[in-house]
Amino acid sequence: MEKQPKVARVIGSGIAGIASAIRLVRKGYVVHVHEANTYPGGKLSEFHLGPYRFDAGPSLFTLPEHVHALFLLCGEDPDEHFPVLTKTESCRYFWEDGKQLIAHADPKAFAKAAEEALGEPQKNTLAHLALAARQYKATAGFFLERSLHDWRTYARWEVLRTLAALPSLGLTQTMDQLHRKRFKTAHMVQLFNRYATFNGSSPYKAPGTLCMIPHLEFGVGTYLPKRGMVDITNSLVALAQRQGVHFHFGDYITRIVHDKKRATGIEVKEKGFLMADLVVSNMDVTPTYRKLLPDLSAPERTLGAERSSSALIFYWGIKGHFPALNLHNILFSEDYQGEFEALFASKTLVEDPTVYINITSKDIPADAPKGCENWFVMINAPANDGQDWGVLRKWAKEAILAKIARVLGVDLAPLIEVEEVLDPVIMEAKTSSDRGALYGSSSNSALSAFLRHPNRGLLENLYHCGGSAHPGGGIPLCLLSGQIVGKSAPDASA
Repeated sequence: MEKQPKVARVIGSGIAGIASAIRLVRKGYVVHVHEANTYPGGKLSEFHLGPYRFDAGPSLFTLPEHVHALFLLCGEDPDEHFPVLTKTESCRYFWEDGKQLIAHADPKAFAKAAEEALGEPQKNTLAHLALAARQYKATAGFFLERSLHDWRTYARWEVLRTLAALPSLGLTQTMDQLHRKRFKTAHMVQLFNRYATFNGSSPYKAPGTLCMIPHLEFGVGTYLPKRGMVDITNSLVALAQRQGVHFHFGDYITRIVHDKKRATGIEVKEKGFLMADLVVSNMDVTPTYRKLLPDLSAPERTLGAERSSSALIFYWGIKGHFPALNLHNILFSEDYQGEFEALFASKTLVEDPTVYINITSKDIPADAPKGCENWFVMINAPANDGQDWGVLRKWAKEAILAKIARVLGVDLAPLIEVEEVLDPVIMEAKTSSDRGALYGSSSNSALSAFLRHPNRGLLENLYHCGGSAHPGGGIPLCLLSGQIVGKSAPDASA
């Protein structure tokens, strides 16, 4: 009798779910991806407002090799299917006191510009970035590319390199404390403190370990897919389909069926029970347990960990062109510490927020009509805790417009042709992110990396991937979580 092929079912088509699907089909599984939305990508999707195109979610792209790895795994040339632009600058920074800085991608050019614009000695910047590079290279293979919950991770020789780097990682100090020691100017401290937001944390609480994050921008580089950020999703979905992965949109999963030891399948609304030999949840771990596995004893310590920050985003079609701005732009608040205290302690917004403006039409002209720009305008926001988001949205828009008027000298309101808004409540509804948190749990403690949910689930054939699982949120880490799932899962022939 011919042996039936094993079936893997992936719940959710976020970037980690797509990556997991590709890796599982390469291991011989018949792979089905079940997505509640009518489109793939989760946060990494797009929409149009009239003639304007917007990437809905993540706007910063680093470590493209993790996307390329999936094409290479399938024997395809990534440059053929996924063209990217290498940026020569990472971001433009603006302060209320009139200081401005273009952060060039080249570390030496960045250090020189920081000395000229801010008075920060070049040696300080170069020393900090060199240390960040050494720390990243010594720890990435241990903390990011393998499961922290598998004993085999600790049996590899590379762990010795990680242990040797521990004294320099600043585990007992915050990012802000380390930055204040390394930099002379308050402007430069604030600039580097912002990297805590890359995983939804506070630089006044997050451990100094995260000081290595800037290496991704200045050591590896920043990029933009030539067809927009959504092309990360679109190109990988197309790759998965060429490999035989089946995508099912509009599939609302109601339960992961199991016999207390193994998952036996999933239940889909209006379709019923679907058998599975292996299940991957790309859904946030909290709703995975609360909604899909209510009869299992949930890991309450993990689920109860402090949520990361969220975001309040205004998508504006702007009738005008602004040469002072580029793809990535930051308008800093004057009281940065107060902003983070509001986010994590008071769980509210501040009158003077830090404003991030992303304009893809700077590099992709078709994203906006001629003479116009598509502005993705974001401020950090707390996860949803029952706040009145209707009131906060209105208040935030006024604060953002006032900030832009003060810093850029522009009355923007009359130039806004179209508008859409995304807040934590809408985010949770669209992506099932617990309380709309962008990155699952925060990294506001030295042990937070070890408190993230492991990629192996409580059932022996259940796996977890995505921003709420190890190693964390953001495009590169989500792709790595898919890599860990792919390596951990047995071959279909086993």
